[in-house]
Amino acid sequence: MDSLASKLTEGETEQLYGLLGNVELILLYKASVHGYQASAFHQRCDLQGPTLLVAFNRSGYIFGGYTSVDYAQSGRHITDKKAFLFSFEEEMLLCNKVKSGHFARFDDNKGPNFGQQLYFCYNNQPVVYHQRGNAFSFDAETVYGNNTELIECEVYKVQHILQVMEKPWRNILWTADRRAQLMEKIRDQKPLTTSVSRFRILMIGPVGAGKSSFFNSINSIFMGRITSKAMSGSTGTSLTTQFRTYPVKDGREGKLLPFVLCDTMGLEEQSGAGLDIEDISSILQGHIPDRYKFNPITPFQPDEQKTSRQEKIHCVVYVIDATKISLMSEKLQEKLTTIRRKVNSLAIPQMVLMSKVDEACPEVEKDLQSLYVSSYIKSKVQEVSSRLGVPVSCVLPVKNYSQELELELNCDVLLLTALQQMLNFADDYLDDVCPMEEDQPK
Repeated sequence: MDSLASKLTEGETEQLYGLLGNVELILLYKASVHGYQASAFHQRCDLQGPTLLVAFNRSGYIFGGYTSVDYAQSGRHITDKKAFLFSFEEEMLLCNKVKSGHFARFDDNKGPNFGQQLYFCYNNQPVVYHQRGNAFSFDAETVYGNNTELIECEVYKVQHILQVMEKPWRNILWTADRRAQLMEKIRDQKPLTTSVSRFRILMIGPVGAGKSSFFNSINSIFMGRITSKAMSGSTGTSLTTQFRTYPVKDGREGKLLPFVLCDTMGLEEQSGAGLDIEDISSILQGHIPDRYKFNPITPFQPDEQKTSRQEKIHCVVYVIDATKISLMSEKLQEKLTTIRRKVNSLAIPQMVLMSKVDEACPEVEKDLQSLYVSSYIKSKVQEVSSRLGVPVSCVLPVKNYSQELELELNCDVLLLTALQQMLNFADDYLDDVCPMEEDQPK
């Protein structure tokens, strides 16, 4: 921190670090010291790069916003897909990203604003002002208790720290030959047992983590162009409402590849919302049919308890957003732990896809090949391993296709490496359970 004294506690600061990534927060402006005037704010905060604003009101609420674009008094609407509002609720940090297609703020010579909805140091006074708008979805009562009187407003320069390791913590070949080799291995890796025609991989994860996007990305690689067959996007609730099984073709008119990716409704921390844990149990055992519409209140009731090995799941993959690992609530973590116990009881192998690594680390965003020399990404892999109780070797970082119009070599290599590992795990599972099942009396 700067020589100015921050009002944030150590715990609050650590949570903000978890949200922002591997950064240093440098205190630029403190309203109680420099004044609540817009001129004082701009004098200290203009052209400083990414900044974090933190406000404190008389009811004890702590809230604010982040923008990655300089303040410059340009008089323009600012597009900033990385902008977000945040608030602390019972010591839990809540984040609210700017909506796609909306301006994050208006860059004028007045006090800071977000989406022209939430204004800080409004009219050069120690107050916050809220007006209607669509850029951010938030409730004033939840964010700041409807108390507009501020006792402090601080702005920090967010300085990213690059920690590059001397040697990669994993070895990977970022070459076209390696991509071709992986694609060929995946085409040829068929289940050895005659009773199973394709490996079935179940994707489980919180809303918005990237389960559907992973299928779209794999489908894109083998189609040779960007595709969007599964519904995906960023929203507060799951876009996937059905159980879907997605086979993948080797090209538009090619044969089906030897695996099926199974997509589920997103997990949510509230009870009665998102995917029900009992439904997961039915999916694992092959009871739920393709296109079954989930009911978060009432789990699936199978009529027929007998099913073929074809519909059973052979590998479970948890998809976790790298930018939200530190913000995972206890309730969501408990849900994942319960699911893992159930999967363990069936001896089904499990692994983790850590998605959105480019959003988590600016250096990885610039160059995906820096992924395995980034100590920050390594620390996130270790954190996922610790939180979910899976070995570090079973956590694979990936970047899904989301806004690209063309395929990229580095992205393909990461995605295919992850898929190859899933198939290896599924193959090991079938190799282990098939002899036991075949020995049982008919």
